[in-house]
Amino acid sequence: ADKQLFLGTKSTFRNHDFDYDPVNQTCVCPAGKSLYRNGSNVNINGYQAVKFKGARRDCLPCPIRAKCLKDPDQTPVRQVAFFKGKVDSQMFSFTAKMKQKIDSALGRLIYDKRLGTVEPVFGNHRNHRRDRFTLRGQIKVNTQWLLYSIVHNLGKIHRYGEGFT
Repeated sequence: ADKQLFLGTKSTFRNHDFDYDPVNQTCVCPAGKSLYRNGSNVNINGYQAVKFKGARRDCLPCPIRAKCLKDPDQTPVRQVAFFKGKVDSQMFSFTAKMKQKIDSALGRLIYDKRLGTVEPVFGNHRNHRRDRFTLRGQIKVNTQWLLYSIVHNLGKIHRYGEGFT
């Protein structure tokens, strides 16, 4: 169907006016422009949805912009969401998902390794060095971080011997 037929009506475009492909998770607006997916499992008022957003370069010069947005002067781009169904809020919470992930056999293996890798280094830097960087700029902060890391590694060599690092 030709989307240009909607130009004569008063109301704005609705979700069913957009071409949504749930398999490839793509969406095309009534003007024929592709929208960007900016959320694939979003919880909106207890419903799971896929969200899409138009690009400024496509929405701002669009000839049917007034039909797409309720307030074209205030809103730069169109956003649209396609709902998959109701979600059990207990299972969808990020805390519940993280608990489930950590409690699995693979999750325990991964998170046990994390304790022995970099996290103690961050704790050591915050506790024994400074909590914040005293310099500004990416190059200077990176240099200060490398100095902190050298001091950390020298402390380990001093404490445990050469083969520990």
